Formats: sequence, C-alpha cells, structure tokens
Amino acid sequence: MARPSNKAAHAVPPHTLTRLAREWLAEDTPNFDLAGVSVGSQEVEAWLLCKTPRSVLAGSPFFTAVFAEVGCRVDWIHQEGAEIGQDSVTLTAVVRGPARCLLLGERPALNCLARASGIATRSSLLQSTATARGWPGEVAGTRKTTPGFRLVEKYAMLVGGVSMHRQDLSGMVMLKDNHVWASGSITQAVKAARSVSGFSSKIEVECRSEEEGREAAAAGADIVMLDNFRPRELHVAACALKKEFPTLLIEASGGVTPENLATYFSPHVDIISLGCITQGCPVVDFSLKVQKG
Repeated sequence: MARPSNKAAHAVPPHTLTRLAREWLAEDTPNFDLAGVSVGSQEVEAWLLCKTPRSVLAGSPFFTAVFAEVGCRVDWIHQEGAEIGQDSVTLTAVVRGPARCLLLGERPALNCLARASGIATRSSLLQSTATARGWPGEVAGTRKTTPGFRLVEKYAMLVGGVSMHRQDLSGMVMLKDNHVWASGSITQAVKAARSVSGFSSKIEVECRSEEEGREAAAAGADIVMLDNFRPRELHVAACALKKEFPTLLIEASGGVTPENLATYFSPHVDIISLGCITQGCPVVDFSLKVQKG
C-alpha cells in the first residue's frame, strides 16, 4: 500500500475546520442532550480503537476539531496518513474531557474519521496498483461525493495519494454529453466556454468516440475524456489522438474498478478517474470507548 503524505492537512484552513465541526455538532444535537444528565461533567478518558486492519488513517484534523469545539483534547498515537497495523484492534488516539462533552462529539467525529479513512485506504490501494505497474499518470476521483461532505472526501483522496480531480463546477470547465447536445456540437460548446473561461481555466470534453475526441482537441479543448471505452479501444484511440495532438491530456473514465484498473494503463493515457473512490467505498471501523477509573 502506498505511503501517503500527511501534508494534506495543511491545505485545510482552520476556520473551515471550525465551521464544519460546528455544523456537524448542531446537526446531531439541535437542542437538548438529555442523556448528558446521566454522566455529567466529570473528567474522563476514552480510547479511539481501529478495528479494520491495514487501514490508512485520514480525517484526524476534522476529528480533533469536533472535540475542540466541545472542550475536549485528542492525543494521537498514529499520525495522519499512517497505515494502521495488522492487529484486529489498534489503539489510535486518546480523547480526554468532560464526560457529557466527549459523548456529544463522539458520533460526528467517528462518522468523519470512518468515511475519510475508508476513502484514503481505497485511494492508497489504487495508487499502489499504478506504482507497481510503473504507470506515471494520475489516478483521480470524481464529483460523485456525498452532498455537504465533499471537502472531507476530497481531502481523504489527497491523504490516500490520488488526485482530487476538479473540486467543483467552478474548478474547471467540463463539457459533458448534455452540454454538447444542448449547445449543438462539441465545437460550439468549446468555443462558448472558452469565451468566458479565459486563460486560467482548462476545458475538458467528455467524448464517446475517437472522432469526438479529435473534434474536441481541434476546437481547443485541453483535456479529452474518453468515456466508457473498453481498454483495447481506449489504447487505440488515445494513441491516435496523442500522435495528432501531442500536448493534449487524455482521461479515461467509466467502467473502471479496482479490479480492472490495470487494464486501462497506457503511456498515452494521463488520467484515470474512478467514481468508486467515493461511491460504495467501505468505511473503516472505529469505536470510542470510555475507560473506567
């Protein structure tokens, strides 16, 4: 499994962590916490346990931010981006604070950590496949993310070592089939997009054939996405387009899974994007256990 960098945490502004933590806590406790009466504000210690061996830890800045908002502190034993060991249960961090406050933060913090670590683990495995085969391109995610949780999921991709792709509709111009059909042609769609995007935004066009890819490149697209191509067809089309347009970036997407990823590797393909990095991705099993005494 690839060894991801924990520098991704430096990309998340502190005020963003605070805003998200407050939103999650408000969602989970919009008014009274009646169960808090039973435990009070006595100081307690809880152990964060990982029960999914060989997972990549991701989401610790968000986990820590949630507990900071309720007056608790977190001491990490494993650092962001680390691969947690092979034991069936691994002590990952220790949380300390007032009992009722610690339990207020428990579920929002665990939800974030479990989801982010699952995405980082899958991302790391995918990138390891590319590295092992010597493919120099970029494995990338998509915009198929959970509404309201995109920043965390995109962040987890970075921790896992893959590309986020564009973060949102404003990040890059992507002309999909519906854009082309509504505008009349690929050429017209690219021309219209270029008139407002200027020099600072790349334009990508989703193409269903080599001919459409050629039209997109000739119209000035920076990236051509060859969508739902079988691997053999992909390699032929990508080779032909690269010969004609050497600076063109080529992305493969559609139908790519962890199991068949390697069949899409080609020296003529620059990016391979997979929706399964976020959609249907298993979570990592974490639990938080208050210690007696």
